[in-house]
Amino acid sequence: MDINRRTVIRGAAAAAAFGVAEGAAGNAFASTTTSSGASNTSSADALAFDTTAWSYDATNDVYYQIGKVYVTDPAAADYEHLSIYVPGAYLKATANSDGTTYTATLNPKGIAGAYTGRTAPLVIPVNTPGYAGQKPATSYSYSSVSKYLEAGHIYVWPGLRGRDSSTTTRSDAAPWGVTDLKAAVRFLRYNRGVLPGSTDDIVLFGMSGGGAQDTVAGASGDSALYEPYLRSIGAAMRDAKGRPLSDAVAGVMAWCPITNLQESNLSYEWNMGQFASTGTRASGTWTSAYSTDLAKAWPAYINRLALRDEHGRRLRLTESSSGIHLAGSYYDHLIEVITTSLNNFLADTTFPYTVTTRSGPPGSGSETSVTYETVADYIAYLNTQSTWVTYDATTNTATVSGLEGFARSQKTASKPVGAFDGVSRAQTENNVFAMGLNAPSHFAPLTRDVIKANETVYATYPDWNADYGSAAYDSDFAKKDSVGKDMAWRADAYDPMYYLSPAFAGYRRSQVARHWRIRTGIMQGDTGNTTEINLLLALRNYGVHDVDFATVWAQGHTQAERTGDSTTNFIAWVESITGK
Repeated sequence: MDINRRTVIRGAAAAAAFGVAEGAAGNAFASTTTSSGASNTSSADALAFDTTAWSYDATNDVYYQIGKVYVTDPAAADYEHLSIYVPGAYLKATANSDGTTYTATLNPKGIAGAYTGRTAPLVIPVNTPGYAGQKPATSYSYSSVSKYLEAGHIYVWPGLRGRDSSTTTRSDAAPWGVTDLKAAVRFLRYNRGVLPGSTDDIVLFGMSGGGAQDTVAGASGDSALYEPYLRSIGAAMRDAKGRPLSDAVAGVMAWCPITNLQESNLSYEWNMGQFASTGTRASGTWTSAYSTDLAKAWPAYINRLALRDEHGRRLRLTESSSGIHLAGSYYDHLIEVITTSLNNFLADTTFPYTVTTRSGPPGSGSETSVTYETVADYIAYLNTQSTWVTYDATTNTATVSGLEGFARSQKTASKPVGAFDGVSRAQTENNVFAMGLNAPSHFAPLTRDVIKANETVYATYPDWNADYGSAAYDSDFAKKDSVGKDMAWRADAYDPMYYLSPAFAGYRRSQVARHWRIRTGIMQGDTGNTTEINLLLALRNYGVHDVDFATVWAQGHTQAERTGDSTTNFIAWVESITGK
């Protein structure tokens, strides 16, 4: 099977032609955009930040502005504006005659937390679960930003469109969410002369769909795929002196990023679906056969990526005596990651250990708790269905023997077959790539290839519907959005592997963030272990040296951390990677 679509690089010579190194981003964030054109005078005026319009929270010593439109031709005026919150030490201000606003100038030597007005990082939340929109702030609240400001961060909260914000007159589906995020970053750089902090130290953070979108933004800095979208809304492409601006960022914090969507149907069935036999995976259904075929297609994809581990070992899947390709160096690497996660848990946890599960909303009385008095008790629980963990009490370490036992015990499939690009376009991600309001779309060529290769067999099952056939995918792929781009363009724009892997045409055609922190709960059924593992491997293979990665045992789809809380750990990580 072909690894993907028209964007596959064919041959080393073609790959070498795209030779912009990640390290080229440097601290200058020079744009790699190749198209000509610059913001005109009126655009420049519209993008200028008003230094006479600051509000001030005297109790907490915070200057802030809300509702700053970050593009000159917004397509969604209800979303495309931002708020900015600054520790008071970073500005020198005088009250205006209106008695409510302030005119401020920079105080580069002012100190807050570990930073000065010159070195403070700008942190941007990407709170877009399920790739939903991020509504902009409409009023001031200190409590929501207090921890970041106390640490000395400058907090920037942009509105971002998403799958749930489309209207009858506009589609806000991909790639508009990340486009808006990039436009906000460009706005900050356009105004770097009047805003405190270091725009060389912009850090994104988000969870789930937010972690996915900050991952895409972090991998796709200055990608040409976004240029027509940015220009259509009047994003800042050049500064006031005509120099190219960049939307590359310094750092990405991603919790449980639901990303790499184009291949996720395949990896989900290989990682989890092949071990399930209920629901859409029940024997006798066409979707059970489809699950098997998706799982069988995954090894060809992973092997073409040519990923390598930290020792330079090429990672591949090979055939196994049982199961679907449960052998090879990639399989061994996956088991190593799972084993490391379990051993980290054993090192971090004091027994007795209590697990509390909830089947309903908080306060509903649906919580149940189980306490394991000893490590041996917990290991026995893990081995309830089959023995897949062995434990050495002398070293307090465990060994995981295989994927099947782990998946059946700790990571069961919670989504139907066609987990991301659904057979009837009913999955959340079908709306991520919608063509408008209530118009979900197929988006994954690898999935379409599996359907096309096997639909004559699927048609023999009584639950098959001709509407599930490959023609539906081809029809969706051919449609073009308001900028004139088809699904292949849009899906590539939202795929971090497109920028990070030499298998694709976007490789080394963007400026990749220098610093990454990735955390995921190993128990989540929302995506395969392979999603975050492949992201880690691709980043390291690309040459990104600072990737702080952990798969957290006994946690699910959450802001997973081995110890401590996510906000405190994020703030400490930002301090470790940014200038003081």
